[in-house]
Amino acid sequence: MPYTWDLNIYRGCEHGCKYCYAMYSHDYLGSNQYFSDIYVKTNVVDKLEEQLKSSSWKREIVNIGGVTDSYQQIEEKYKLMPDILKLMIKYKTPCIISTKSDLILRDYDLIEELANITYVNVAATITSMDENIRTKIEPNGVESIRRFNMLKEFSKTNASIGVHFMPIIPYLTDDYKNVDTLYYNAKDSDVDYVLPGTLYLRGKTRGEFFYFIKEEYPNLYEPLNLLYKTGGADKEYKNKLYKMVNEIKVKYGISSSYSKPMKEKLSKQEGSQLSFF
Repeated sequence: MPYTWDLNIYRGCEHGCKYCYAMYSHDYLGSNQYFSDIYVKTNVVDKLEEQLKSSSWKREIVNIGGVTDSYQQIEEKYKLMPDILKLMIKYKTPCIISTKSDLILRDYDLIEELANITYVNVAATITSMDENIRTKIEPNGVESIRRFNMLKEFSKTNASIGVHFMPIIPYLTDDYKNVDTLYYNAKDSDVDYVLPGTLYLRGKTRGEFFYFIKEEYPNLYEPLNLLYKTGGADKEYKNKLYKMVNEIKVKYGISSSYSKPMKEKLSKQEGSQLSFF
């Protein structure tokens, strides 16, 4: 990914995604309730400004919410993101914001202002267009169509807009209908790219995911166990999956490169800055 800095304003995440790779991190806090014990970094704004105002800060891209969603439900109460975005504007710092929530629309004006100053990427993780499936794998996330509606609004700004189609879950969200419908909505939302990625199962996530599958989709338990003898699906499966995904990508004319719009927008901004001299 095109960044070396991560900013996560919360520890723990209320979305409750069954494939979450970060749930192990609460072990270091003496808690096994990753989805309900949410730790708030109440001093994050002050600490961030200390970094951004430093003479050594090079205005590198900051990935906001890469581990825990900055716009999960608790953000409605603490409202940390508006002050974070004001600092990004003040110090002209480019950023990537990935979320499963349309609460981000609350900060539309700030993100629009930042995108007029520097590079901003707004992305939504979207895995399933079938709400019966989505509510099971992401029980506390907002509906997929609401995420697309959010992206459509941000496509009116100078921000780069993307869909993180990951993880693609074998036998559950990898069917042609789901993939095609997702790309159709991505096209309709005028996104710059869709970045697909397969499911990986390691550590604590593996055990929690297979427990979920056994409870909700017992018919898939053995097939998934066979496919995931290691942390990732086998090469044959991935080749077949990506062949289908690429055909659909071409059908809708959507890029899979998140870096292309980033480079284009950054180069345009550099050019406009040089024109002042």
